[in-house]
Amino acid sequence: MNQFSQKKEKLFVVKIGGNVIDDPENLDSFLKEFSAIKSKKILVHGGGKIATAIGEKLGIESKYIDGRRITDDETIGLVTMVYGGLVNKQIVAKLQSLHCNAIGISGADANLLPAKKREVKEIDYGWVGDINQAEVDATIWELFLENGLTPVASPLTHDGSGHVLNTNADTIASVIAVALSSFYHTYLVFCFEKNGVLENIHDEGSVISKLTFNDYLSLKNSDKLFAGILPKIDNAFAAINKGVNEVIIGNSNQLSSLINGNRGTKISFE
Repeated sequence: MNQFSQKKEKLFVVKIGGNVIDDPENLDSFLKEFSAIKSKKILVHGGGKIATAIGEKLGIESKYIDGRRITDDETIGLVTMVYGGLVNKQIVAKLQSLHCNAIGISGADANLLPAKKREVKEIDYGWVGDINQAEVDATIWELFLENGLTPVASPLTHDGSGHVLNTNADTIASVIAVALSSFYHTYLVFCFEKNGVLENIHDEGSVISKLTFNDYLSLKNSDKLFAGILPKIDNAFAAINKGVNEVIIGNSNQLSSLINGNRGTKISFE
């Protein structure tokens, strides 16, 4: 561990999804707030609807099962082009205009995120990757950060045999935050369209400001939580269990307030 690592500075790993990427105005506003974060930071982005739209123009049909994209041979080429190219580089270029020295990467670059193709069980998801946390080398990520660079990670990994893999952006953000928790005080921020974890999905004012594991189990068992939020919360507790200091879930339009602890839902075991 080097001299920088011993300082235990703050690091924010922020994940944005399609609701931000698909809206240019929201994206511009978000990136202004993100670039203003004084601490070290990493941005992880999803794909949004751009790949679907471009796929339609190219005659590539998007297939989904239970809301998850099936990544066949044609589709992996499409999402590599769109996620790793168009979306990633547009974000990087906008951050450069905001004086944030960003570097766009995929999990294949510098072997940053090695993964394995998901095993076929009931459903064949195609070229979809699952990451083994133990195989992620945090020292390259630290090298970027300690040299003043802000990594912008697309939702792509690789299998070590020449194949790019489509991988869930929430999982990638969680894996990165855990890997770097030995070097920094890491804060994982999941940004989406809601104001946080809601006790009542129809009431944006019903944000649960702090959610412990016991509270989560109680709400989950009583079916009070929206099903779509459950994977995010599961990822959050898994990250905290592996060394992440805090996980915040909230609205992408409130990033500054989220990282300052004034908005959203803080996830903790106690």
